Amino acid sequence: MTRNLFKIHRGQKGITGLETAIILIAFVVVAAVFAYTALSAGLFSTQKGQEAVYSGLKEAQSTMELKGSVIAYKGDANIDNSVGKIEFTVSSVLNGEPIDLTPPYVLSSGNLTTSGLSNPTIISYTDDSVTITECAWTIDWVGYHSSDYILEDREKAIITVWLHHYDGSDWADGDNPPFLSTNTVDANDTFLLEVKGAAGAVLPIERTMPARLDTVMDLH
Repeated sequence: MTRNLFKIHRGQKGITGLETAIILIAFVVVAAVFAYTALSAGLFSTQKGQEAVYSGLKEAQSTMELKGSVIAYKGDANIDNSVGKIEFTVSSVLNGEPIDLTPPYVLSSGNLTTSGLSNPTIISYTDDSVTITECAWTIDWVGYHSSDYILEDREKAIITVWLHHYDGSDWADGDNPPFLSTNTVDANDTFLLEVKGAAGAVLPIERTMPARLDTVMDLH
């Protein structure tokens, strides 16, 4: 009996210390690879999340907001007493990124002329009948100003959108673009202006004209 049991167990081998060490090292390496992969994915996700947050913050900081009322000015009899220009004031939100408000037009000796400058900010006009993709507009400033066309912290820019050409004394119809030619803004008409900076959200300004047009109208 003892001899037979010895024969049975004589051919079986036990696991050695070296083999155990190899198996443990393999487990450690595999676990390390998985841990590195998970950590890398987490860091990548965190980085992308930070980029999205910073991008959104910069987008918000590059956005303009309306300050005060929108003012409409009536033209003369040459254009049936319709609105000749619209004026509003803007500033940057969150006291954030500077915004380039270089205008496409300037008033020179009382006449409206092209500025000849590159203007990254575009203002469009839309109503039920017509769309002007790039309006003629000029800029002025109120209060603190650093003597350039960049809208910065604490500055307020007065933007005037010219729907019809102005020669210094009279309003007149213009040629599209950038002026209204056959269409006019009259009583009870609704229009939409969109101020589109190089960065940031679009600033929409939608107003409806009163039932009776005055020389100067506060559209609130």
